Amino acid sequence: MYYSMKETCQKVGLSYETLKYYCNEGLIPNVQRDKNNYRIFNDNNIAWINSLYCLKNCGMSIAEMKEYLALCLEGPSTIPQRK
Repeated sequence: MYYSMKETCQKVGLSYETLKYYCNEGLIPNVQRDKNNYRIFNDNNIAWINSLYCLKNCGMSIAEMKEYLALCLEGPSTIPQRK
């Protein structure tokens, strides 16, 4: 199932502007586009956005969140570094 930006904002509790900013900063990997080139989000994206929200609430900066994302994308071998 796919969700629009508006639906995703409602699901995760972020403003449209914040979600758009996270997308533009590359903090949400693998965001797809529909036939009209609008962003669409799946359940994996939703789970990741919820994780970003937690990281932000823990005081992590955008730069630190980007570093964390890069480590996550490298795979399980980076788990010690993520901690």
